[in-house]
Amino acid sequence: MSTDAPSAPTAADYPVLWPVPTRWADNDHYGHVNNVTYYSYFDTAVNAFLIAESGVDIRELPAIGVVAETSCTYRSELSFPDDLRVGLAVDRLGRSSITYSLAIFRVTGESLEPAATGRFVHVYVDAGTRRPVPVPDPIRAAVERLVRS
Repeated sequence: MSTDAPSAPTAADYPVLWPVPTRWADNDHYGHVNNVTYYSYFDTAVNAFLIAESGVDIRELPAIGVVAETSCTYRSELSFPDDLRVGLAVDRLGRSSITYSLAIFRVTGESLEPAATGRFVHVYVDAGTRRPVPVPDPIRAAVERLVRS
């Protein structure tokens, strides 16, 4: 857990709050969600949002988003059966890349408690050649509403 992290995010900082449940297998030997699983929550929320918002199966596009950079700052422990919301925002929408700002919130009654913040940079590449290409139009249209001013 970081003690010198920036102030905790709020749900209002994110245009979309995507539901992601914890799973029994997410807990490790120490009784909490293993650190690498937070990245899985980020990845699940981003890709599920893209599929739902774009209306296309992103796995069938001629270009794919590969993770070029990722980070996570842990704020509090999670454990099964916590109910989560992953906050999604876009800090930068480039020609061939998208920089996501992410946060994981634990649902506690009527409030959302910040558990982690993160960042993903997706670079779009041709599915065959793996060379950079422009962000596909359906993806660009889906994330435009997430772009922070």
